[in-house]
Amino acid sequence: MNVSTHVEDRGLVESPRWHEGKLWFADWMAGEILTLGSQGDTHVMARAKAPPLSFDFSVDGRMLIVASGEQWLLRREKSGEVKPFADLGGTEWNEIVVDGRGNAYVNGAELVLVTPDGKVQAQAEGFAFPNGMAVTPDNSVLIVAESHGRCLTAFDIAADGSLSRRRVWANLGTGTPDGICMDESGAVWYADVPNQRCVRVREGGAVLDEVILDRGAFACMLGGPTRQTLYITAANWFGMARMGEMQGSGQVLSVPVPVPGAGWPLAATSVVS
Repeated sequence: MNVSTHVEDRGLVESPRWHEGKLWFADWMAGEILTLGSQGDTHVMARAKAPPLSFDFSVDGRMLIVASGEQWLLRREKSGEVKPFADLGGTEWNEIVVDGRGNAYVNGAELVLVTPDGKVQAQAEGFAFPNGMAVTPDNSVLIVAESHGRCLTAFDIAADGSLSRRRVWANLGTGTPDGICMDESGAVWYADVPNQRCVRVREGGAVLDEVILDRGAFACMLGGPTRQTLYITAANWFGMARMGEMQGSGQVLSVPVPVPGAGWPLAATSVVS
């Protein structure tokens, strides 16, 4: 596949999102959330503590932010001001996805549901390093990447956002999933740091496609006008103790793919019942 480079010389880049016709991504080392312009220029849209630093968009377009050490889920208002939104408690948090009903799922030591009115409800725990998450287009299934478990785990989503029927959606063998996204066929793309690749799998774990890189792939997102561009955030990885050595290796890449993206994360503009 033909891999294009859009951004170079960043730190640990993560959490790509396609929103309002642009790619948004986070740089954990800079503590910045940025947009990528059409000429390869970047613009800082928010700053928060990192690492980690992840975000997604509520159905009204406001950004929800998970920032390092923050007890609160933060919200970036349309004015650009960042304010506390929901009290998550004192544990470490990692990733977030917002579904088409406006419910946010945040993971870390446990997985919680944050309803649109800011109420927090515990849903599950006991993950082997939970990472990226995605929701099916009909809002019926949440998929969670378990990096150390080398699997994708699924839950059924009830009408009120609560989760049930936990199960393994795909065993990945040597795969180490980080950020994930879904396509219209129901397959999942997952980014893989130690194996320096992005992989597309169907339910059950059969490999459908693969993009090989020269550095770790931390997250991926299907975007572009037809959602047929796989954006990848990638960087060299030497472990948390040597994180400073990542500076300058962070890149935002893209690859054209035949099957468009679907589900969430997505730039949703209205509530889906």
